[in-house]
Amino acid sequence: MRNQLAFAGVRFAYGDQPILDNFDLNVAKGEFVSLIGPSGIGKSTLFQLVAGLLQPEQGEILLGGEPMADRLGQVGYMPQRDLLMPWRTIVENAALPLEIQGLSKKAAQAKVRAELPRYGLEEWADAYPSQLSGGMRQRVSFLRALLSGSDMMLLDEPFSSLDGITRMDMQEWLMAKWQETNSTMLMITHDIDEAILLADRVIVLTGKPITKPIELRVSINRPRTLISRNQPGFLALREEIWDLLRKQRSKQPLGREA
Repeated sequence: MRNQLAFAGVRFAYGDQPILDNFDLNVAKGEFVSLIGPSGIGKSTLFQLVAGLLQPEQGEILLGGEPMADRLGQVGYMPQRDLLMPWRTIVENAALPLEIQGLSKKAAQAKVRAELPRYGLEEWADAYPSQLSGGMRQRVSFLRALLSGSDMMLLDEPFSSLDGITRMDMQEWLMAKWQETNSTMLMITHDIDEAILLADRVIVLTGKPITKPIELRVSINRPRTLISRNQPGFLALREEIWDLLRKQRSKQPLGREA
């Protein structure tokens, strides 16, 4: 199973703009890791490297402990926007990766219908995306990513488009699903509280290029709730991350997201 991730001495640049240089990072099986850093630092590039959309110029990316040059389709991906097809029902949208894997439409949709109760979507199986709330659409997106067959999930600011109340609900929902599925999660976020609340470790990306990420262990006991944000340890870690980001921001010129 592709549920472990490692960057080993990875170097990558866009032309003469270096993004990563001798970059190392390990994500263990079943771990939840949050990536946080200023816009343009290289978070999206890092995800594209994991997913196989880009290849390192030097070093290796390992999945499941094995060097993996062809990583396309080997990891699940949940983007900022749900990207559901408006002409397909919820069942049809979620079944898409199973159909791509070769299952018949009937078998794929039967498997999806069996999963929908776990996501609170059984009553919406034959609805279209336009009939669902933002949070429900993101649940469908999460299920579709899981059905890709990978235990490694990339979450690219999955709740950034949601309103504040829905976002908090979805954070608690995601924590429950992560524990239920035992998937390995790597999440990009710009929200410090979200990074701490969900993760076992927060990786703060700094520098141009990024050479050594700053890894902070989240020692707050699970299960965590929104009340956990008021704990002294949470508040102290929030201030530490904000201080690191503030220092990086003061050094970094405005530019495009990398």
